[in-house]
Amino acid sequence: MTRMVSKRLVLKSLAGTAAASLLAPLSWAQTFPAKLVSLVVPYPAGGGSDVVARGLTGQMTKALGQTVIVENQGGASGTIAAQKLLNAPADGHNVYVGSPNELILAPMAIAAAKFKSEDFRLVQKVGNFTLAALVPSALPVSNMDELIAYAARRAKEGKPLTYGSVGNGSIFHLLGEQLSKVTGVPMIHVPYRGGAPMTQDLVGGQIDLYLGAMGANSPGMVAAGKLKLLAIISPERLDTYRNVPSVRDSRSLQDFTYSLWVGLFVRKGTPEPVVHALHKATTSAMADPALAHVAEGAQIVLAQPQTLAQAEQVYTESVAQFRAIAKSIHLKAE
Repeated sequence: MTRMVSKRLVLKSLAGTAAASLLAPLSWAQTFPAKLVSLVVPYPAGGGSDVVARGLTGQMTKALGQTVIVENQGGASGTIAAQKLLNAPADGHNVYVGSPNELILAPMAIAAAKFKSEDFRLVQKVGNFTLAALVPSALPVSNMDELIAYAARRAKEGKPLTYGSVGNGSIFHLLGEQLSKVTGVPMIHVPYRGGAPMTQDLVGGQIDLYLGAMGANSPGMVAAGKLKLLAIISPERLDTYRNVPSVRDSRSLQDFTYSLWVGLFVRKGTPEPVVHALHKATTSAMADPALAHVAEGAQIVLAQPQTLAQAEQVYTESVAQFRAIAKSIHLKAE
């Protein structure tokens, strides 16, 4: 008799657990969002990720029926904001607005970063940065082939070209190292703490080259003759740059094409109904024509909306690509 009662209790407990697990997704779907949603941007206000995040908030607020705000949490190449997200509950109320630069490269370059790329899940890719090759106006080159030939001559003279980046392990560092590797031309990396001082030195001729994202002020500097735009490196481009050569047009760098994108991420393990709700809200916000205009001002090409499966594939491929480059240039965490 006692065994039968015990068996009934076990079966009842198992049935209750199963019912709870079936109801949990429904519960999440019904209660999310229970409070305001923060889009955590890993840089101060004004950068590309920040502009995109602010362009999304209005339509996402309407779609979710809850206020969506932007929270700027700069520092340590985006790792402070990343750790903040990982320290918060995996409930979708904190969403990271970033790129492979922070979530793939930073953990490999910054010893203090205690997270892995796999700790995050891409909800939606929102836009692609315009990557380009920029040099001071006084540098005696007008295209990528002339740049490589000039860099080779300088290296033979013992005065290799210098290229700037926003820090060790950033994509801009990797692009410079990769350019040096594929051409066999030595160049010197000059890391900066941010884009503003680097651009100032590029304009002044203190460094010779920048391979990376066009900023909001870059077109004006090119138009004013302060900088020369040699080529577009990314496959995606704004209409503004239709007449600018692609790096594929050069004789020596036809395969030197790279992408840097910005997207919305959540902690891995966030409930599936929450991820779907955020994906649907982001996709809806991306349909707003105003966002395309805002993105263009930040030199970002708005992406085509993707399914969650496609987003997962994009992130997986980016992790593999950048880890391979980092390994090939022997990137070490500092």
